[in-house]
Amino acid sequence: MEICGLVTEKNEPVPLKSISVEVLVQDHVSTVSSTLQYVNEEERPLEALFVFPLPADAAVCHFSAKIGEKEIVAEVQDRESARDQYDDAVSSGQQAFLLEESAESPDVFRLSVGCLSAGQNAAVTIIYVTELSVQDDHSLHFCLPAVLNPRYTPAGSAAGIVSEISSGAVPYTLTLGVHVSSPKPISKLESNCTLGPLVFLRSDHTQATVNLSPGHRFDKDFELFVYYQDTHQPSAVVEAGVTTAPPGSLMRDPVVMISLYPEFPEEVMKSLATRGEFVFVIDRSGSMDCVMHEGEGAQMRIESAKDTLLLLLKSLPMGCYFNIYGFGSDFESFFPKSVEYNQDTVDQALKRVKEMQADMGGTEILQPLKHIYSQPCYPDHPRQLFIFTDGEVSNTKEVLDLVKSHAHSHRCFSFGIGEGASAALITGMAREGSGHAQFITDSDRMQPKVMQSLRFALQPAVLNISVDWTLPDGVTVDTLSPPFSVLFQGQRALIYAQLKGESSGVSEGTVTVKYSLKDQPGTNQLHFRLKPTEETGLSIHRLAARTLIRSLEQEERSGPADAEGIRSRMVELSVQSGVSSVHTAFIAVNKDSRQTVKGPLLQRRVPTYDSYFNACCLMDTSETCMAYCMMESCDSWNIETDGIEGAVLSLQAESECRQRSPGPPKDALLQLVSLQKASGCWDLDEALADVFGKTEDELTDQKPAQWMMVCTQVDGSVWVTLLALIWLYGCKIEQQVEWQFVAMKAASWIGSQKVGDLSQCVCVGNVLLGCQVTKETLGI
Repeated sequence: MEICGLVTEKNEPVPLKSISVEVLVQDHVSTVSSTLQYVNEEERPLEALFVFPLPADAAVCHFSAKIGEKEIVAEVQDRESARDQYDDAVSSGQQAFLLEESAESPDVFRLSVGCLSAGQNAAVTIIYVTELSVQDDHSLHFCLPAVLNPRYTPAGSAAGIVSEISSGAVPYTLTLGVHVSSPKPISKLESNCTLGPLVFLRSDHTQATVNLSPGHRFDKDFELFVYYQDTHQPSAVVEAGVTTAPPGSLMRDPVVMISLYPEFPEEVMKSLATRGEFVFVIDRSGSMDCVMHEGEGAQMRIESAKDTLLLLLKSLPMGCYFNIYGFGSDFESFFPKSVEYNQDTVDQALKRVKEMQADMGGTEILQPLKHIYSQPCYPDHPRQLFIFTDGEVSNTKEVLDLVKSHAHSHRCFSFGIGEGASAALITGMAREGSGHAQFITDSDRMQPKVMQSLRFALQPAVLNISVDWTLPDGVTVDTLSPPFSVLFQGQRALIYAQLKGESSGVSEGTVTVKYSLKDQPGTNQLHFRLKPTEETGLSIHRLAARTLIRSLEQEERSGPADAEGIRSRMVELSVQSGVSSVHTAFIAVNKDSRQTVKGPLLQRRVPTYDSYFNACCLMDTSETCMAYCMMESCDSWNIETDGIEGAVLSLQAESECRQRSPGPPKDALLQLVSLQKASGCWDLDEALADVFGKTEDELTDQKPAQWMMVCTQVDGSVWVTLLALIWLYGCKIEQQVEWQFVAMKAASWIGSQKVGDLSQCVCVGNVLLGCQVTKETLGI
């Protein structure tokens, strides 16, 4: 076992010098071509290792290397065979390149660049295809990950993912260009990084280009938001196959990608559940003591999570059940089992929330999940799991398999906090748990996204989902996507399918999604043309292949009798489609190059930007400074943590991570929410008056006689609860998504008091608080 340290103080050169990226966005799909420029500045041959993140759902479909004027295009081969070829080539002095996916997490890849001669240049190109996710504001989101956080490896586990840590800014730069084309006009492009001018290539605004501004350091994820006109419209793209592919294979036949946006009856979606078991699982590892973003007044992640918990707790319906878990290297729960939601249990929980700190070590999520799933569910109270984490784990697939095995008994809503949170983990838990995933990055506020997911959790579940196809005679379909387990209002649902045979003149097909909602049947339907488009190349086929490969991987992990047959099918599909899998790898060998290797090759780790070292945070001891090892056989990527305590202490002493930036002033909305009772009402006191910018006397007896007459008609709690509603609608309407359930509980409580017409009270309240809100707006 060779221990490879960090490349820092000795100023040893790092071979990766630049990354150039070209992004082609075609409607809802992006094709990304990344070229990595290496230079061996050593005096003898070099082997470079570069571990980097890719989107969790990316289909890696091309890998090539250019040395001087010679370009070598890699082949997809069985993983063990590719590794053997790489080792043989490097040991014999040939230049070789190996690209392989982590066995533990599909969003991490390792690139090995072998036997670069002294002073030699090599340009490595990787191409992948991915879908763009749809955001709440109807934009399409593209992300180029830059941050690969250290991945916590559970005690006793041999698994590990090497993550290269830089002790400063990464020594390479990023250039990036984007070309967008769509049948729909492009409204605008936005990014979290500085862009150059947007240039439209056609007068109808269906094509445009933009570049990243020069000088960008690849120190955070690059995010692009594409706005089309009429984004939320169902669509179908049919793509022709390859005539040279084997007959009947996926790559030979046409493939269709269906995008649906389910719409359900408004009156049904307004009816929110009053029952349920809500379990909140909060990451309390040391990295949660980092700031949410690097802007002024940014909160610590743990503080934002605590504020979000406050909103969640106050938004739950009376009579439901709840519990809160904190996890790190270990875990703890507020209650031995979920408890009924009432004033007493909420007070107990909020007291514990205030005391929560990011002090529980690493990021071990598997054990708390096992404990939660071991608890019996409450009859007629569907379990809803909310998981918040900023970390990454090395056993991603094991976690996802666990969530999937309990999908029948719960829904899982997951939240990735900060740069570098594993997309494979966050999206995977939501997918396998029939829930919804959210990412909170840059200056995003956590609360709006979490409350949107709470609305999804409270809305009626869509059940008995099926997909029916109506196609011309002679045409059949194989659906490649796994069956739908969940549909949410307005959220995109994707279907990939292989079309077989030929039609006898009819040029259209129909796909129908059927479901039941609150015991009522429903359908969403789309008619589409069978004629293939000529503009997508093979991107749809490759995404379809990736979808089928992921399904086969999970089927293999579930331990069927025919595991070898599934593995063989997966390798065959991966090789035919040119899309990587856990059992295959890209291998390229320059057989024209050969040099005598004297002594061992130098090994250099190429650092990726690591937010732990640059976000000025208090780090996990287990995640802070790691020595990385690599078995010569490359069987696994392991993390060694023994004997590094001194390095950890030194890093912590030298850093400014313990210096806390002053947090933002206490938010008035959160103050108001914290004062609400579990039932939905408020009590009249000085703290509530302070939120309104009034004194307690002003709310009671220091007003005109007319106000006094109105006030005496209602109980004091009804009066101040009415004022709270007026204040929310009059002063905080832009944050309505955050307090919507708080207001609904308040309005419901007022209605239960049977106090009669409150029109005059609303008028007086408007005058008192300087608002102009109608009684109808308040929902009372």
